[in-house]
Formats: sequence, structure tokens, C-alpha cells
Amino acid sequence: MATTDRDVLPSSVKPSNYDISLYDLELGGSYSYQGTVKIDLDCHQATKDITLNALELKLHNAKITGADIATQKAADISEDAKAQRATISFPDEIPAGSRFVLEVNFSGIMNDIMSGFYRSKYKPAVPAAESTPKDDEYHYMFSTQFEACDARRAIPCFDEPNIKATFDFQIEVPDDLTALSNMPEKGTEKGKNGRKIVSFEKTPIMSTYLLAWAFGDFEYVEDFTKRKYNGEQLPVRVYTTRGLKEQGRFGLANAHQIIDYFSEIFEIDYPLPKADLLAVHEFSYGAMENWGLVTYRTTAILFDDEKSDAKYKNRVAYVVAHELAHQWFGNLVTMDWWSELWLNEGFATWVGWLAIDHLYPEWDTWAQFITESVQPAFQLDALRASHPIEVPVKDALEINQIFDAISYLKGSSVIRMLSGHLGVEVFLGGVSDYLKAHAYGNATTNDLWTALSKASGQNVNAFMDPWIRKIGFPVLTVAEEPGQIGIRQTRFLSSGDVKAAEDDTLWWIPLGLKNESASSKASTGALTNKEETLRGIDDTFYKLNANVNGFYRTNYPPQRLAKLGKARSQLSVEDRIGLVGDAAALAVSGEGTSAGLLSLCAEFKEEKSLMVWAQIAKSLNNIQSIFAGNKAIEDGLQKFILELVTPATETIGWDSTPKEDNLTIRLRSLLIATAGGAGHESTIADAKKLFAAYTSGKSDAIHPSLRMPVFAIAVRSGGATEYEAVKKDYLSSTSVDGKEIGLQAMGYVQSKDLVNDFMNFQLSDKVAVQDVHTGAISLAANAKTRDPLWTYIKAHWDTIESKAAANSVVIARFVKSVLSKYSTLEMESEIAKFFEGKDTKGYDRGLVEVSDTIKGNAKYKERDEKLLLDWLQAHSYA
Repeated sequence: MATTDRDVLPSSVKPSNYDISLYDLELGGSYSYQGTVKIDLDCHQATKDITLNALELKLHNAKITGADIATQKAADISEDAKAQRATISFPDEIPAGSRFVLEVNFSGIMNDIMSGFYRSKYKPAVPAAESTPKDDEYHYMFSTQFEACDARRAIPCFDEPNIKATFDFQIEVPDDLTALSNMPEKGTEKGKNGRKIVSFEKTPIMSTYLLAWAFGDFEYVEDFTKRKYNGEQLPVRVYTTRGLKEQGRFGLANAHQIIDYFSEIFEIDYPLPKADLLAVHEFSYGAMENWGLVTYRTTAILFDDEKSDAKYKNRVAYVVAHELAHQWFGNLVTMDWWSELWLNEGFATWVGWLAIDHLYPEWDTWAQFITESVQPAFQLDALRASHPIEVPVKDALEINQIFDAISYLKGSSVIRMLSGHLGVEVFLGGVSDYLKAHAYGNATTNDLWTALSKASGQNVNAFMDPWIRKIGFPVLTVAEEPGQIGIRQTRFLSSGDVKAAEDDTLWWIPLGLKNESASSKASTGALTNKEETLRGIDDTFYKLNANVNGFYRTNYPPQRLAKLGKARSQLSVEDRIGLVGDAAALAVSGEGTSAGLLSLCAEFKEEKSLMVWAQIAKSLNNIQSIFAGNKAIEDGLQKFILELVTPATETIGWDSTPKEDNLTIRLRSLLIATAGGAGHESTIADAKKLFAAYTSGKSDAIHPSLRMPVFAIAVRSGGATEYEAVKKDYLSSTSVDGKEIGLQAMGYVQSKDLVNDFMNFQLSDKVAVQDVHTGAISLAANAKTRDPLWTYIKAHWDTIESKAAANSVVIARFVKSVLSKYSTLEMESEIAKFFEGKDTKGYDRGLVEVSDTIKGNAKYKERDEKLLLDWLQAHSYA
């Protein structure tokens, strides 16, 4: 992208090093701090003005000094709050070619909005160090979150990804607290009033968004890599607030192995002398890849073998891998501009799963990838409101809305497709070449394609370009004739009304054909035209897109879909997930039917895979949600689901064995939740008994991985008593995941009064801002509470906005995840009208996605309602 397409800082000066000192931190009250930054600058164009980024900082004074220029004090410092910039003006022109130091004295705030330099509240697990900041109810830790554009909230800087520099950092903190930064500690000096000044080694050259520091009442667990780096094993630590470090051991066990694994497959040693991972109590994202000091939401790094739900074990392993992948892909080599964010996030997502598959081959990793990455990417990319993987970004302040399922999940899905085509070893060889060629610099998508083309001998750019720079993805429609099949690609929209002007992309589509009689060319070849005929097909059995390696949906004739359902034994787990996911999506678009989906699902009563059941449950929940309000359909679907899940639920039972594998534990939770929701009487009765025992004080009555289904069943089938019991558990829970589980479960209430109480609770200071959407999602997915929830949102929008809107990630997540569950055109219109005239910056893209989703749901409901009821009646479910 040309720089004229970007709103960037003037290029008259360029930094090479920042020397940052923070002091006089007010640990209470206004939480202000003082700072001095000395920036080494090269002047490329004579100027009197230096413009850099600053947000919510007060720049007190500035001066420039240097061997070949006269010292000058700033004549004026002006701020443009909207552009988040400050211009420092000097009396005399700074000559081109000169090198000098800009020194700025400033002050800032350690805020509470999870951006910039901020504070996180928590309740300590054990007595805290004496100097730990606290108020009447909470203690506080302090850390940074600078991606995408929030380094400027903490220090005046040139806050763009391709303006790289090195950083020296020091901070004054209380003697009994621990300070951390990207690099190892260099030294400690005595400070003022019982404080110490901690300084850190100079960083490698890097982008401002990767700079990080933290301080608090920390402790750590430590291990070392098995490989040696510069002759020594690398220290790897997980830091937590005091009392939680033992819960960091699982994350730690993964971290040092993953660093070694990535060093090997990238053929580049981990570049820093240490790797720290820090659990942060309030965090808007899942984690952040700061170089050498990765920060995590607590549920993404801490795991308690005795108290945690097994699904969080999987989450911790994956998020650790994802963030460590960034230490090379994103940190060592950084995208040139935010338009190519996918280079960071798409690759880290794919290679993160690759690492987990390497460490835990028994976890069925790529099946999970299909369910949790590919399918959500399809869902967003099937909207008109989607965007290309590489999306034009003029103003960097727009970028937070692009941290979405396209950049992360479609990006990783397309990388998986490409690596499958080239071969993983060839692909990683090209990636290694790319990293070596651009180390400590910036790169573009074309740079990656060039390296991969050279490694593979194929013109990667030619066939991958549409996948990256065009919106959407194709559906492959199949027509059968004796001994052959015709295939045709068109753009897929969930609304089912793609126009000719929207269907002008010709995608390269790897066919991945499974068929005993098919030629090898058909099996390994690709569709490069709009349509083609494949001959020599044995129609006894065939399937396209083996293992869902290609990012496209497949629309089979109804009779073929039915045959594939009966041929489950010939399909991989990934294929079975893809088959159900495709059938569900095609029912929504009108290219398939709900009846076809239900007939397919009926063949899966004996299914054993967690991920297949997860896809089935998700697809059926969506039908229930969209057709809610039609009592006959509601009852019929519940009977269908009950009949479908009963055999598997009764087979797996409630009791686990000591050595039971992770997937079986999680499958039990899913089946019990689904059966309970479908009215399975003995499951509901058993859940109530366990809940009663648990809330009576028997803390081990419920297996940690069954808390969510038991709590949800109890709340849904009970009332205020059960709801209040879960709320009490939320407030007293000492398990890392207890608060997330409690909020999700409370969303299963059935009455308007409890909706109002629960939303009031969510907006109180008892619930962290990062979790404000968690319970609301449950309420929105709950047909009984969806309308009262909207009534509440309208009446209390100012309160919701005041709590969530300070962090654009949180408000956008709330809007998208909560409002997209409705399925009438009237509701779409009402939501649009409600937000008309409001300042929706930060979530405007989310509102368009909500509108598209509801319109698609409404069309689906209108088109399929009678057909669905007819099928349910014909099969004695209604």
C-alpha cells in the first residue's frame, strides 16, 4: 500500500532509540505518574516541528540536544486530541542529516480501561506485600497493553509499526514489589521514600506496540529450555500475583517446549535472553505478545488441576503457543502496516495449532481447528459486511475492529490450505527464508509469497492473491451424472442472494477429492475455472475437500448428502465436522434445507468425537434460536435433539475415571449440557442433586468440568434461589475459571425480573469490564430472555456504554455477540433506529455485521419455517 493511502506521521525525523524513565508514581488517588523520554532522532528533512503520538498525556516541556546542533528548548507544544498527536515546535530549523536527542518531560495516568499503562484490580489469594496498592475492596497490579495504538497513552512516541527503534527503560517502584519489562533487569538503585529504581537492558529494534512493562506483588515459577541459546539454556518464567504461581506450571511446561519447537521449525533461535509470561487480572484480549514479556488474561495462562475445567487446559496450551509464535512472526518480522495485520495473526493462529498438535497429538487438534477456527471464519465471511483478509486501513485508529475472525481465523484457515497444498515442510522452509530475509524489519504479504514461491517452485501469489485481497469465499455446487460430477464455484453469502457484481472472483480451489476410482489429478488438483467436469468418478462414494483443507463450502445434491451421512465410517473427524457445518450454513442460505440438516444429524447418534458433537450442537442451537417463538417447532426440535443425544449421554454417564483423557471429559460436559437443555429427565434430576449438594457446602460434589452444565441446568429449571446460589458462588469462587463459568450459567435464567437483576449485577463493580459481555451472550442465546434483554439494553444503554466504551474492544464485542441473535426484520430495523444518531465509532462495523446477520436469519426463518415443521411432523417430532 502506498503511504498516501495511510494517515501517518511526517517522515522528517526517525527514531533509533528511546530512553524512558518513569517516576513519582501515585499509587492511589489519581494514579498519575511522571516521565522523561529521550529519543535519539535522525533528521531526514529540515524542520522546525517534530510531530509524534501522544494520548491523554500532558507534555510539560521539551528540548533538543546534539553534538552537531545547538541546544534548543521548545517554543510551543500543541496537541491534536482527535488525531492523538502532539507537535513540538522549535525556534530554529533542525538541519537535514543531523542526529540529535529529543527530551520530553511529561505526565500520564495509570488508567483502568485496559489500554496503555493501566491498573488491574484483584483480590489476593494470600496476604499481599505491604506496599501493594489497595482500596477498601481490591488490590492492584500494573501492566501495559499497547497494541494497536496505545503506546502513545503511556509515553510520547512515534507509534506506528514500521517506525522501529530500540528501547531503554527504567521505573521507580516500591521496594517490596517486582518490576518487569521486555528485557532482563540491568540494575537496581535506591529511589525516594522506600522505592527503588529498576532499569532494564536495551531491547532489540522493535515496534512501539511491543514495548511492555509491569509491576506488582509478583512471584513466579521457572523452568529452562532444553535447547541452548548462545551456549546457555533459556530461563522461562510464569509470573502471577502472590499465591497463584503454582497454577502457572502447566503454562510453563508448554512454554519452554514451544520456544524450542519454534526455534527448530523456523531455523532461527529465539532472539531474546529470557521469556516471561505474566497473568494479568483485567485484560481486554486473550493475551498480548510483547517481546520477552507476554501478558495473558488469567484464564489463558493459569490452570489448576484440582479446580479448573478441562477445556481451559486446551485453551492455555494454545494461547501460550499463539503468543510465542509472535516472538518470530510479528515481533522479529513485523507487518509493514495495519492493513496486513493478518500476517501476524493468521500465521500465529495456524502455527499455534501446529505446535499443540506436536505436543498433544492425542488432542485431535485439527478437528478442533475446523470447529473453532474454520467454521467461525465462514460465519463472518459469509456476510456482505465482511472484509478481505488484507483490508485497507487509512487511519490506524480504525484497526481494533479488524482484530476479528477474518484476520485471525480466515487468515489461519487460508494458511492451512496453502501449507496443505505445498506440504508443511516446504511451507515452513519458505517461512524460515522470509523471517531471515526480513529479521528486525517490516514485511508485506508479497514478501511472504515471494519466499514461499521460491521455496516451492510455484507461483504462490498467482493463486493466493484472491484469497487475501478479495472479500468472501466460494461454495462448490455439485451436479451428478453417471460416472462424472460437475462442479461450479460461486461466492457464498448466508443471505443466499449473491448478485452477479458480487460474484466476480475466480478462486483457486484445491479439490481434495476422496474417491477410489478418481484419477490422482482430480484428487490433488484444483479448480481454476468457474466450472469443470470430473470424469471417472465411482459414485458409490466420493467426497470433496478432504479433511476440510480448503476454505470453501460444498453443496451436494440432497441424495448425496444423505449417502454421506450413512457413510460416516469412511469420513475423517474433520470431514464429519465439515459435512454438518456445510449443511447448516446451506440451510440458512437457502441452498439446502433444515430438513436436510436434521436428516444428516440423525445419522450421528453413535458419534464418539467431541468436535463433531460440538458442531452438531452449535448447528442445532442455531436452528432453535432462529425458529424460537414457534411453539410447535420449539417442541419438535427439543424432541429431536433429545432422541439424538440420549444414547451417547447415557453411555458416557456422569462418572469419570482418574486417567480419563481430556477429550472424553469435555465430551461428557457437552452431552450433559445438551441433554439437559433438551429435557432429559434423569440428567436434569442428577444435575439438581449435585447442585444441591454443592451449594450445601460439599465443594467436591461437582467435577470441575461439569460445573457449567450443572449450574446451567439448575438455573434454567429453577428460579431465583438457584440463580442467587450461582451468584454467591461467583462472588466467592477461588478457581481461575469460576467467574467466567458463573456469568455464563446465570444467563440461563428464565424470567424478566432475573434478567434485570443479572444485567444490573453485570454492570456493577463486581464484574470486571473485560467480562461485561459474557453473561449477556447467554441471555441473548436464551429464547426466553432475549426480548427482555433488549428492553434492558435500550433503557440502560448509557450505563452499558459508560462501562464498556472506554475500551473499544469490549464495546464492539458486546454489540456483535449480543445483538446478532435476533431473527426478525422488525428487530433489525429497531436496532438500527436505536443506534441512529449515536456515536458508534469503535463498533460501527459490528453494527453492520449485526444487521446482515439478522436479515439473513429473518429470510431463513420465513423461507424454511413451514418446511421445517412439515419435516418434524412427518417424523413424529411435532
